[in-house]
Amino acid sequence: MTMYSAALSGILDREPAPASGIESFDVDYRVDGVDYRGYVARPAGEERHPGVLVVHDWLGVTDYVRMRCDMLARLGYTGFAADVYGADVRPSAEDAAAVAGGFYQDRPLWRKRMTEAFDQMISQPSVDSQRTAAIGYCFGGSSVLELARTGAAVDAVVSFHGGLLTGPAGEAERITAKLLVLHGAADPVAPDEALLAFENDLRTAPSVDWQVVTYASAMHAFTLPDANVPEHGAQFQAVAERRSWDAMKAFLAEVLG
Repeated sequence: MTMYSAALSGILDREPAPASGIESFDVDYRVDGVDYRGYVARPAGEERHPGVLVVHDWLGVTDYVRMRCDMLARLGYTGFAADVYGADVRPSAEDAAAVAGGFYQDRPLWRKRMTEAFDQMISQPSVDSQRTAAIGYCFGGSSVLELARTGAAVDAVVSFHGGLLTGPAGEAERITAKLLVLHGAADPVAPDEALLAFENDLRTAPSVDWQVVTYASAMHAFTLPDANVPEHGAQFQAVAERRSWDAMKAFLAEVLG
């Protein structure tokens, strides 16, 4: 069982642990010669549960994403933390922008890593592969939207303060997932013009079910307790963190049942 900081434990404990408990463990996987180390948290027992892929921010798989997997397990899901970077890549805060930026410059590789992680999740014995979701934070928020653009058979996708990228004309029509974008109104990473371009791109695909929720005064990284650089547009906001989690819970309950 992972021991979390007081700030992360305070968020985790909003979801009461089930009497039967949860099980959690690291999971190693290898694809095309690259080693990855993710994390799984699930309700105890042998039953299958809806699977939720959880994608890290630009620091890679950390206690933050493990804690979110644990929260999902307490809600009755199997949370699977994807490792987009690879097991040997855990950048410092100083190097993280360059590492994440490499994926923004190579979207085919980014999407490949995401589909590989999704495939690993649905192969887990505790996952009901017919009920799946993907959620992500910052870089991870952008990542799950990239997964959706591949046409992956994921039912629900939730981006928390992610970058909002568009694609080639007509690509949005590939999306089969229902989308929920949880956005900070004061996020310089995805300013108003980026949000409008993202929405206009989705409007070209009328069949796509999407929604955007914008939180007043929330900056980038508003769900991360350690975010405290408002001069760079990133700061934790407790109200937006709680509201966005509740919005995700309602959305997953609606889509996954």
